Amino acid sequence: MGNRQKTYPWVVVALLWGVALLNYMDRQMLSTMKVAMMGDITELESAVNFGRLMAVFLWIYGLMSPVAGMIADKINRKWLIVASLFVWSSVTLLMGYATSFQQLYILRALMGVSEALYIPAGLSLIADYHTDKTRSLAIGIHMTGLYTGQALGGFGATVANAWSWQTTFHWFGWIGVIYSLVLILFLREKKTETNQQETKVKDPQPVKSALQGMVMLFANLSFWVILLYFATPSLPGWATKNWLPTLFAENLSIDMSVAGPLSTITIALSSFVGVIGGGILSDRWIQRNIRGRIYTGAIGLALTIPSLLLLGYGNSFLAVIGGGLCFGIGYGMFDANNMPILCQFISSRYRATAYGIMNMTGVFAGAFITNILGKSTDAGHLGADFAMLAILVFVALLIQLIFLRPKETIEQ
Repeated sequence: MGNRQKTYPWVVVALLWGVALLNYMDRQMLSTMKVAMMGDITELESAVNFGRLMAVFLWIYGLMSPVAGMIADKINRKWLIVASLFVWSSVTLLMGYATSFQQLYILRALMGVSEALYIPAGLSLIADYHTDKTRSLAIGIHMTGLYTGQALGGFGATVANAWSWQTTFHWFGWIGVIYSLVLILFLREKKTETNQQETKVKDPQPVKSALQGMVMLFANLSFWVILLYFATPSLPGWATKNWLPTLFAENLSIDMSVAGPLSTITIALSSFVGVIGGGILSDRWIQRNIRGRIYTGAIGLALTIPSLLLLGYGNSFLAVIGGGLCFGIGYGMFDANNMPILCQFISSRYRATAYGIMNMTGVFAGAFITNILGKSTDAGHLGADFAMLAILVFVALLIQLIFLRPKETIEQ
């Protein structure tokens, strides 16, 4: 029984790693299959229509994130995760049967709702299963599932070219539906206190209770600092996702067919190193210093500052690749410690709600910077504006180090 108690928290990480992979893979596939789908759905020939299709997911995903967090704090997270995976996988499956732009648009919106329900519930469940000794590493391993899913989503066009875009959606949709059945058998909710669990299930006024939780969060100065600390690095984080291939192509004067894989592989590999290394370092550091997680996240942010300057102004292979590697390692260290830092200031009763709000802020920051850098690209100064993001990260880093001072880790 004792061994099972020690190993099951890692079983949870393994199970949710698969969910994280499917979460990012299913949302990413569409971006690579535009050309394959245009022959059957002619509206996709318009860049404006394709942009609408991508944007509706982001806006609904962002708006739903706080709601998803509040729901996760009030009901059984196992069944919320299972339902979320089942619905977005079913949506992916149905996209293979779509015959019009309107059908794709509606399905993409439904995917935004269902996928938003997962991240707050999944991360809070992992955080509850793991203590200070393993929490950052567990979160970090889970984050590699997101990175892997994003990378695999890029192969959607490859599968579509070999068979068809309809078959691609069907296959990946069925994988998710079947995996949701696996979760039913093996995933369990973490019951920290029987009374607390009963409150989650039988709360007579769930809406009022959720709103009270929101009020408590926004009355907490530390949460505002964490929100700023999370949102500001999201600007360069989304900038690299959406504009790094263009930046590589411009700064290195290479074709996009080379710049695309080069940039994504550089960021993906270095992020793996950062998220695992940052998790291990944080878990060890906090055993000796209560601010260990904060210092680890700060090191990660500090690494992104020179990397943004190298990416923005570098014009040699060594400078640009070095900047990409440095950014990936630093952002991975930052990514692995967001939820663990939140756990030092916010009770487990409100962690999913808090992370949902953080997720919404990050997504909206991403939509904002994507639009700004699009204008910068047209104006011919993408690199300079990319480098300017280092100033914002530096300010967030100072605020984090000055104001985030936990007295003890809050477990309940």
